[in-house]
Order: sequence, then structure tokens, then C-alpha cells
Amino acid sequence: MKIAGEIVSNQFTSQLNQTEELSRPISILPRTLLDEQNKSERIARRIARSGLCSRREAENWIANGRIKLNGEILNTPAITVTKHSEIMVDDKPLAQIDRTRLWLYHKVPGTITTNCDPQGRRTVFDAMPKDMPRTIAVGRLDINSEGLLILTNNGSLARYLALPSTGLKRTYRARVFGKIDNNALARLKQGICIDGFTYRAFNVNIDRLLNCNSWLTINIKEGKNREIRRVMKHLGLSVNRLLRISYGPFRLGNILPEQTKEIDTKLLNSLLKLKL
Repeated sequence: MKIAGEIVSNQFTSQLNQTEELSRPISILPRTLLDEQNKSERIARRIARSGLCSRREAENWIANGRIKLNGEILNTPAITVTKHSEIMVDDKPLAQIDRTRLWLYHKVPGTITTNCDPQGRRTVFDAMPKDMPRTIAVGRLDINSEGLLILTNNGSLARYLALPSTGLKRTYRARVFGKIDNNALARLKQGICIDGFTYRAFNVNIDRLLNCNSWLTINIKEGKNREIRRVMKHLGLSVNRLLRISYGPFRLGNILPEQTKEIDTKLLNSLLKLKL
């Protein structure tokens, strides 16, 4: 079965093509972007944001005497630096932080949304182009989920886009097994509490009822771990396919599986409209 934005299955295609265009800009605070260049921060984080390594690796490099700050070898990561600090890694100047960049990626099932998996499972970053800088995923998709994943080189922007308080709508297509209870689905608009965990409002539309499986379109504004699967299970439904097709103003569109698409600077600036 081919999967890519506007193509999933014969039954799914017509429904997906009816998904509304999401091009409305979102307003963000200036510091979300601008402070990446201007703020003071711990040196390990600054090294990590250059794309050389992770923050933990940077701390190890400091412990091994590989890092110099203003000409002096560091022996502790508990140091704050600014854009004016002179940082050397193995006697080579640390690269300047790149402009804010953002990519859309089509995740496939069976991959982990992490930079490194202790169990050796394949991660989404294993499929990235070799010339792609170090990036951070905006939220996560579990190992069995697929679809749109947003990546950026700006840690502050990634955190902002992932926060429930930012209010960005995530849209999913879900294929579920079980008997649909229309009233139960309607009550999800008020939110639900399951085993002590509170889940915010779900907006669920039934797209197609089949003998065993049904297709749903689900809109939520937060992304707790396995949230949709747990809520559907509570209603007696088993999710056997889950695909995210949009996140805020960003759409999966026709991006092929395991392919990335960078949002050009002009479009990114128009979508992430600064609130001055």
C-alpha cells in the first residue's frame, strides 16, 4: 500500500483530499526565534546547537579537555556563554549558529522518534539526508504511527510548537477496529479522564464505516504519549493505523515516505508570524 500525504488507500484517498488547507499563520513571541542568537546559555547546549554533537556528548568533550573558552581549557560544563564568547573544539573555532530552519518529514511505521535508541532500533534520523544539520523533532510519533513530523534546528521553536498552551491543532487519520459509539465520540469534545490522566478535547469525525474497520479524522491540541490509542482503547476501539496529516499550519501533502521537505525562509517567516 502506498502512503504519502494525499495517497493512502483507495478508501482513504478521497477523504484525505478533502482535508482543509492549513495556511493560517501562527503568532509567536519574538524571543522564540531571536533569542537563539542572542541569549546566554550553558556552553554544552551552545556546542550542541552548533550541530556537532548532543549536549551530553559536549559535556564529555569538556571533561576530556577538548573544549577551550576564550583561550582556556574548560574542566566544567557549568559555564554560561554568549554570542561573543570564543569557543574552540579540538583547537578549531565553533561554527556560528545557523538561521532558523524547519523541515517536514514523512515518518514511516517501525521507526523511533529519537536521535539514538539504546535498543538499536531504527530512528527517523537514520533516514535523513547526509548534508542535513542536527535537528530536533517537534513532539513525537510512537513507533507504530506514521505521517507528518516537524524538525527544526531551533530548540526554542521546537519547544514552543510542541507546548499544548500554544494551541496548535494536530490532525490525524485513524483506522480503528470495533463498534463505533457515536455518543461516546461526541462526548470526547469535553475531554476525558482515564486512569487518573486527563486528556483535552478530541474532535472526532467518522469518515467511513466498514464491516470490521472504520476511518476517523481526529483533531487534538496536545500530544501526550500514545494519547489517541489510549482514548480509543477506552472506548473499545483498537487503532490499527494512525497517520498524522497536519500540525498547525504545516501539512504532510504529497511528501513521500521517509522524505523531507524544507520550508523556505520566506514561507516560514509568513507562517511563524512574529508577535511584536
